[in-house]
Amino acid sequence: MLGINARPKVAKVLAPVVARLARAGVTPDMVTLTGTLGSIAGAVFLIGTGHLFWGAFTVTLLVLLDLLDGALARARGGGSLFGAVLDSTGDRAADAAIFGALAWWFSGAGDNRLLVLLALICLVLGVLTSYVKARAEGVGLSADVGIVERTERLILVLTGTGLAGLGVPYALHVALWVLLVGSAITVGQRFAAVHRESRGRPLPAASPVPPPPPAP
Repeated sequence: MLGINARPKVAKVLAPVVARLARAGVTPDMVTLTGTLGSIAGAVFLIGTGHLFWGAFTVTLLVLLDLLDGALARARGGGSLFGAVLDSTGDRAADAAIFGALAWWFSGAGDNRLLVLLALICLVLGVLTSYVKARAEGVGLSADVGIVERTERLILVLTGTGLAGLGVPYALHVALWVLLVGSAITVGQRFAAVHRESRGRPLPAASPVPPPPPAP
């Protein structure tokens, strides 16, 4: 929800940067790949090795590139279907790397099984949040609701991770508990929205499979 509401203001701030990138020939897919691969590397090699503050800081900077690719696509005349799929896939990969790195660290040297469990549950709920929306849109419905979407998810986990890296007691515990509850509510909200909208609407019929060509 924060991402949708803040997007127009952020677009104004980023407009000069987007214009320079467009003139330099940078493509949205380049930005998406840079942000995704950088976020994964920061999560694995910093958060996953216990450098929680610098990991959260690095991933936050790279995640912000996600704000540029869409704006750059619009500046270049519109995005592509491949770019849309690449962007969505990159988001899921970066999210998985963050929570996976937390689970890795706290299952080893970090030695906190509760945080491992919380991180894994939050990862699963994040996947469900995205999947319900994607599956709903695939059958012509809308599930663009929820109190915790990707922006809120990243704010909570990266803030909690960064504060934990600075030595703030239970900062990550609180962040993950809030994220867990909020994500569970969001999944419920999306299922409820799909149920309301789908009432009385049959599943679209599958397209008939064309017969194979005759043998020569």
